[in-house]
Amino acid sequence: MDLLKSVGAAGTAAVITVTGIHPIDVVKTRLQVSGDGSAGAARNYKALGIFGTIGIVSKEEGITAFWKGIGAAWLREASYTSLRLGLYGPIKSAMGLKKDSNFLLKFSAGSLAGAIGSTAGNPFDVLKTRMMATEGKATPHLSAAASALYKAQGIGGFYRGLQANVMRAMVLNGTKMACYDEIKGRVVASGIIPNGLPTQFVAAFGAGFFMATTVAPFDMIRTKLMNQPPDAKVYNGFLDCLFKIVAKDGPGGLYAGFIPIWARFAPTTTLQLVIFEQIKPIFGVEGSGE
Repeated sequence: MDLLKSVGAAGTAAVITVTGIHPIDVVKTRLQVSGDGSAGAARNYKALGIFGTIGIVSKEEGITAFWKGIGAAWLREASYTSLRLGLYGPIKSAMGLKKDSNFLLKFSAGSLAGAIGSTAGNPFDVLKTRMMATEGKATPHLSAAASALYKAQGIGGFYRGLQANVMRAMVLNGTKMACYDEIKGRVVASGIIPNGLPTQFVAAFGAGFFMATTVAPFDMIRTKLMNQPPDAKVYNGFLDCLFKIVAKDGPGGLYAGFIPIWARFAPTTTLQLVIFEQIKPIFGVEGSGE
């Protein structure tokens, strides 16, 4: 029962957060699929840059375009994030970890939670990515997108990029939760910042920065794999995609869209974790999972 309460609290925090952060994700996705011939996003958004992309999307598609794929995003958060965030505390408890436990052990707990969550949420991740990359004024509907993908690729289409997504989630959640715990513990021990909300905010913001640094290459590869045309296979898995990106754009190509990634992770991580901490008592979740 405690596990379900923790997952429920995490899912609620994630859905609330993604509603406000989604526009940043749309801009990041457009930059990542820029001009590579993928379905629905052939424009060279890299040349436009962040503000150019925001301007052209606003002008040609309208403000609501920044919420394309929000339905899939809600379902993704309700499955993926609820599990990767909500299972971290229970997994730590099962491993017997404490506040002063080794960082790598905390990272392992976060990685396991991330792998479980990403496997459950991958279908919604694929749909969200494709819907966000879709150009034009028409807003893609979740049911239509799912139907088109199933007709073209079958059930396997919903698990495109699963390997990259699981790897990304393991690095992301391991970094996020371990760094959050570590920073929070050190801040509390220093006594510089009052315990409670200020400490949670600082720890979550710091975790967001480290997440962006470690996850950006995995995020790029995952996006490329998920946004392949329904009737074609541009990349043969994680390594093939990695080598093709580096061959075309150099190592820096793996960090295309880094600024919007960080701009998304910083507020997302901060809001998710702070809201999660605040609503735990409402769901009857005790402690902080430390």
